Amino acid sequence: MGSPIRSLVLVLGLLLVAAAVAWPVVSRYFGRLPGDIVVRRPGFTFVFPIVTCLLLSLLLTLLLWIFRR
Repeated sequence: MGSPIRSLVLVLGLLLVAAAVAWPVVSRYFGRLPGDIVVRRPGFTFVFPIVTCLLLSLLLTLLLWIFRR
């Protein structure tokens, strides 16, 4: 058996791969949340998903907190 750190890194890596594969489908339903900054100009679009980043940070923090217990 491997060390717990190695197992955690493996699980996180698999979760990241799964998220990357599922992103095209997920982004259709959860594309831009209210509070995300979008600037549209002719020939240019800038998106800064600040609320999305905050929610992902909260989710990852909760998951890591649960796994550490």
